Amino acid sequence: MGTTQLESVPEPKYWHLRTVLSEALDSEFTVGEILPNERDLAARFGVARATLRQALEQLELEGRLQRRRGVGTTVAPPRVGVSVGSEQHAWPGAPDDVWQPVDCTPAVPPASVADALDSGRDEAVHTVRRSRVTHGQPVAAELLYIPQSSVPDLSAIDAPSGAARARAVLRELQHLELEGQESAVELGSARADDAKELDRLPGAPVLVVTTRYLAEGRTAALSVATYRADTCRLTFGDSGRVEIHQDPERQAS
Repeated sequence: MGTTQLESVPEPKYWHLRTVLSEALDSEFTVGEILPNERDLAARFGVARATLRQALEQLELEGRLQRRRGVGTTVAPPRVGVSVGSEQHAWPGAPDDVWQPVDCTPAVPPASVADALDSGRDEAVHTVRRSRVTHGQPVAAELLYIPQSSVPDLSAIDAPSGAARARAVLRELQHLELEGQESAVELGSARADDAKELDRLPGAPVLVVTTRYLAEGRTAALSVATYRADTCRLTFGDSGRVEIHQDPERQAS
């Protein structure tokens, strides 16, 4: 059986167009500028609109473009650097926590979350919603699931709802001794609610960071944080923590 000679494999049309478009973004457009419509772009570069869409989708995935509701396709700003982990483990809501509480409601979590928390699949848990903003733009949305057993002394009278309720739940969580935390990262697609909060279109690429907080020999809380893949890049440092850094190539352009 012969081997494929990579040199002889032609470059896909959309990939060549992606390269041409990327150079045009650097030389002809500024951050935030709206691109011409697909028909005009396809005519300019002499390609089918299907090929153009593939190239635009690739550039969006790379963080060069953003598609915004009611606006169109714009040139994206440089990716921002956001630390996901830290050298010292800490509960959500600790003094140096950069997340902002938005709301807290009792709700039955997804089955996979209930299994991780070792709670009944029909049992409601505290569902804290938080957001994260960097350099004035939303970069992440989080759902933090906390079972009743992790905050047994929480009083509904102190903070009945909203962000105040979320802060009360997080304060109560600090009373547990944190034994450790485990994080996993995967590429996903934005759900409708996350897309709205992150100013993205449903189905846009996102980075999902799932973190288990361990106490008393169990998962005492579970976080599912959704980061914009077009503005964030994940790297793993020597310490094992996860960070999001600025794209040096974008900064240099």
